[in-house]
Amino acid sequence: MPSTEPPTGPPPAPSGAPSGAPSKLDGQLIAAAWKNDVAEALRLITAGANVNAADDTVQSAFLIAASEGYLELLELTLAHGADVRSLDSYHGTALIRAAERGHAAVVGRLIQAGVPVGHVNNLGWTALHEAVLLGKGTPEYVDTVRLLVAAGADTTKPAERDGTTPVQAAKDRDQPAVSAALTAKRPSSPASALLTAATSGNADAVATALAAGAPIESRDDHRRTALLLASLNDRVDVARLLVELGADPDAQDDRQDSAWLVTGVTGSVAMLETLLPADPDLTLRNRFGGISVIPASERGHVDYVRRVVKTKINVNHVNNLGWTALLEAIILGKGTKPWQDIVQILLDAGANPSLPDAEGVTPLEHAKSRAYKEIAATLQKAGAH
Repeated sequence: MPSTEPPTGPPPAPSGAPSGAPSKLDGQLIAAAWKNDVAEALRLITAGANVNAADDTVQSAFLIAASEGYLELLELTLAHGADVRSLDSYHGTALIRAAERGHAAVVGRLIQAGVPVGHVNNLGWTALHEAVLLGKGTPEYVDTVRLLVAAGADTTKPAERDGTTPVQAAKDRDQPAVSAALTAKRPSSPASALLTAATSGNADAVATALAAGAPIESRDDHRRTALLLASLNDRVDVARLLVELGADPDAQDDRQDSAWLVTGVTGSVAMLETLLPADPDLTLRNRFGGISVIPASERGHVDYVRRVVKTKINVNHVNNLGWTALLEAIILGKGTKPWQDIVQILLDAGANPSLPDAEGVTPLEHAKSRAYKEIAATLQKAGAH
């Protein structure tokens, strides 16, 4: 985790920032940032605009992206040299700005980028102080606090002006979920505690285990990571925390399962949505040579299949048995409404209705042999033979 020590010496100037007023291109970039116009921002950066250039209110494209919660824009600025130690007019970091607004995904990304967690602005507050003192105790602020705790933020540090600690502030403002995150006990065996907490769904304990030094990719005896355990047990709050801190969705255990792959087994659309921002490898194969849409189709997870086919997943992928998702829905399904729906969804998403199995038997032939009349009719309508 990044250092919590504030920068020393005078406030650093943004790297490469021009002196005086921003150039015309820089001004246009700042305007595009306020509009969250990522395409225009990319065009301007390509033309030479500086993501660190600040206007007379000390706003840069990078700082705007952080304060407004514009994650895609933030990624663009980071990819083009954003100075993660740059400061705004309150002598605050991008992390403080994002924490104040409860932009948890942005907070996680900035932590990963190395923004100092313990920096104090000229109000005497850290990012954690702002998340509590100016926050609302709502789920996005709870996530923000957990991320900061995991990154090593000092939960008992007094604010410089009135001496209020984050713990005291949460109690005074009747923020019980925030208080729980701030007062969770640090474990003596961090890695073990991390895996246990991920399995049970205790996101506060996950945060304190990480703060105590548990590697985020810690593994159990079956090489399962905390994110994989969270996915297996559908612990969405835990998975979201881990994803926002950069956990690997593709880490496979001794059975070749990964956090992403097991969503096809559990059928959890909520977990699918939580993992997608981590950019999982949609081509990663399980021990049967399959991708997530195949077990989901076999098990009748209609909502999952409907959602996953909207990604770039290959609906015609063939596993080691020689079966596609369409074949598995027919061969291992029950022919009832869920599987009828899945067959239609797969066909609408581009599944080949005539692609045979390893023995040369087509989906239509399998449907007819099982007397799945509705599925057979759907396949014939799609041009299967």
